[in-house]
Amino acid sequence: MSEKQSRIISKVLSPAGYLWLRSQVSQAETIDVKISGGDRQILGGYIPHVSILARQAIYQGLHLTQVELTGENIRVNLGQIIQGKPLRLLEPVPVRGELVLKIDDLQASLSSSLLSTALKDLLVDLLVTHSSPEIAASVKNQPPIWENVTLSHNQIHVSGVWLDNNCTPRKVLLAAGLQLASSHVFTIHGVQVEIEPDLQLDIAEFKVDLGDHVQIEELSLEPDYIIFRGGLQVLP
Repeated sequence: MSEKQSRIISKVLSPAGYLWLRSQVSQAETIDVKISGGDRQILGGYIPHVSILARQAIYQGLHLTQVELTGENIRVNLGQIIQGKPLRLLEPVPVRGELVLKIDDLQASLSSSLLSTALKDLLVDLLVTHSSPEIAASVKNQPPIWENVTLSHNQIHVSGVWLDNNCTPRKVLLAAGLQLASSHVFTIHGVQVEIEPDLQLDIAEFKVDLGDHVQIEELSLEPDYIIFRGGLQVLP
């Protein structure tokens, strides 16, 4: 490898990858990017292998304890990167990885738009399907404030407060078990929904299909953490 080629790979591509990742998170304790490949491959914009490790990162309000990712057969806009432009994927990339969420980080994520909206949407769907469309409409317009989350073996409990149409605070509980049904389908079972004073739902189970582009190998919920292992296609 010539000195010039080494400089391009080590001082242009890796920093560009780091900066792109850093731009995706509002905070991170550690971000480590490792790129491997032959000179001609990388200088042609083709990266055979990339590994990424991030610790204590915050992505759109989600507090991620640790994320490890590996990607292969990656094509990027190297010519534009050398000119100082941001890194951009040119083709979909198969990515495999592991995500760890400790309970404290999950608790801190309750106020994030991504998680709070997902919980609200789930609650609304359950109310529409199994109980009261009127209450569902009110919850949709005035979402609950989620305050606490607890985990047990493959179980999650989330509680909070919802202000009804009369601005009366009402406690809300959403609890369920999670279990993999296939590589891209998981079963939500033993679902409980409670809204004070007298709304209570018990739903046996339903399935959620994440699509063929997702391959889940492990989804574990324990009292102190959540672990997700699997892969997906990352689109440009």
